[in-house]
Amino acid sequence: MYIDSHCHINFPELAARMPEVLAKMAENKVSHALCVSVDLPDFPQVLALAEQYPHIYASVGVHPDYEDTPEPTVEQLVELAKHPRIVAIGETGLDYYRLEGDLEWQRERFRTHIRASRIARKPLIIHTRSASSDTIRILQEEGAAPDKGGVAGVMHCFTESLEVAQAAMQMGFYISFSGIVTFKSAKELQAVARAVPLERMLIETDSPYLAPVPYRGKMNEPGFVPHVAEFIATLKDVPLREVARQTTDNFFKLFNVPRD
Repeated sequence: MYIDSHCHINFPELAARMPEVLAKMAENKVSHALCVSVDLPDFPQVLALAEQYPHIYASVGVHPDYEDTPEPTVEQLVELAKHPRIVAIGETGLDYYRLEGDLEWQRERFRTHIRASRIARKPLIIHTRSASSDTIRILQEEGAAPDKGGVAGVMHCFTESLEVAQAAMQMGFYISFSGIVTFKSAKELQAVARAVPLERMLIETDSPYLAPVPYRGKMNEPGFVPHVAEFIATLKDVPLREVARQTTDNFFKLFNVPRD
């Protein structure tokens, strides 16, 4: 059994073929998936999927890349997170790769999500790109770690250094690997994956993006997440069933959802 810990199946290219997407999940033993929110206007679509399908969970949050979108408040996120199908806050974080100029608004949005996570007692889904030092610093300043009153979360689609992974794990965060880890060019990331303990690891697709080998360049979907697990099993020289079991256990533990 596998779980896709981060996907966007509400996006039009996947939503249009939902029966096929769900069938592919079942065919490939992907038992659950977490559909992740990127903005508030589209959040109802994310929630609707989680309400319709018992094996799909949802999050609530506003992605750091979305500049021209309604800004969330702590109170708004906390209220939306009360829904039983919402298991996380995010995705949130910092992205200095795509946007330039004064990005203080991005940092303030990130702080809003962390504060909401602390109040709602729901873990964070963190996006960070070209901004790892500020990401770690703000997580520390806002008390995202359990020993500081937070509930930690996951560093999704991880592409940073081992030092960043270690700093995140010290705060109680899990490290999630996507199809990027299967790319031939991802040697440094593969070294990180070898070093991250299975007990702190999740797997994901981030679909419809970043399809793993052998589907690289094609539209990604949750049914492809076993290929990430297979690559990690080979990379770490452990049985595939161990990667599947541990990453599944980690998902249920982190997001505090009952096994059904």
